[in-house]
Amino acid sequence: MSGSGAVSAAAGNAGAGTAGAGNAAAGNSDAGNAAAGNAGAGTAGGPPWISAEQVFGRVGFGAAAAAVRRALERGFDPARDFHRGILDVERGQLLIMPSASSEFVGVKIATVAPGNPARGRERIQGVYLLMDAATLSPLALIDGAALTTLRTPAVSAAAAELLAPAVVEHLVVFGSGPQAWGHVEAMRAIRHVGRVTVVARDAGRAGAFAERLSAGVDAVGAATGAGGVPATVGSASDVRNAQLIVCATTARTPLFDGSLVPVDSCTIAVGSHETDARELDSALIDRAQVVVEDIAVALREGGDVVIPIGEGVLAADSLVTLAAIVTGAMPVDRGRPRVFTSSGMAWEDLVIAAEVYRRG
Repeated sequence: MSGSGAVSAAAGNAGAGTAGAGNAAAGNSDAGNAAAGNAGAGTAGGPPWISAEQVFGRVGFGAAAAAVRRALERGFDPARDFHRGILDVERGQLLIMPSASSEFVGVKIATVAPGNPARGRERIQGVYLLMDAATLSPLALIDGAALTTLRTPAVSAAAAELLAPAVVEHLVVFGSGPQAWGHVEAMRAIRHVGRVTVVARDAGRAGAFAERLSAGVDAVGAATGAGGVPATVGSASDVRNAQLIVCATTARTPLFDGSLVPVDSCTIAVGSHETDARELDSALIDRAQVVVEDIAVALREGGDVVIPIGEGVLAADSLVTLAAIVTGAMPVDRGRPRVFTSSGMAWEDLVIAAEVYRRG
């Protein structure tokens, strides 16, 4: 894909199978019965539409992170998920992200249009179709951008809950878009955060984002459930005293000097899923325990790991999966920095879509 930090938000990928996401999506036993409770929101003869407002009204970041953890705790193997399709079109890219479980089948259709911001439109747009696995009948259409804005930070929070220090006095976030906001809110759902430093290329957007965080409002001025958190604009060197670092950018080269990162810290990187683009430098990767969604996906799409491997800094067999951390199969190494880097996978969308649907 074209170099996009937020694109990982719009994307979901990898693997080759079906089953395990059913455990993630499990909770109610009959998706068909669930459909009856949701039907009123749709147009006659079609599946109900679940708007962005409804997505966030039904499921918060903490609940979404818990749903991701449950999926992995119940034995879902991300390596069995379907591959994501990426198609180049004249004005950008079309992403097709299917997944299936014993209870639900779903697919997200997302578009990435780099020229849209200049036209006053969103760079990433999409829609999610959720279906009953037994009959493949459509159950709901869900705002794809909202689902992604919820899903990607939720996966990061599921990782950070286990990888981050118990006390987070300082969070540094690189980026100022929807994923940056979502990640700050998601991190606050799993930790008390003392203060936030915003680092972004556009000083005006960085300042506006910091003001929103301090005021406890989202991009449209609506109050967030968590309230405000002290936030200021800073620089890349502020990572030197951060316990949590979030990278949610479109950068293609490292954002900060990894040698500055404290030992007892967690860095989340969601902005790169091309093998020649990365947000993290080899200095940090060399020092860190590196956790990924799925090893095959990371080796296929993750510049944050592929480039250091090519440099001889990182061994592929040292990568740890999120599932191994969640299930306790691999312990967290608190004697060095922890890094979680993700590209986004389709099973994650299905887990969160199912959670949103059930709560309707």
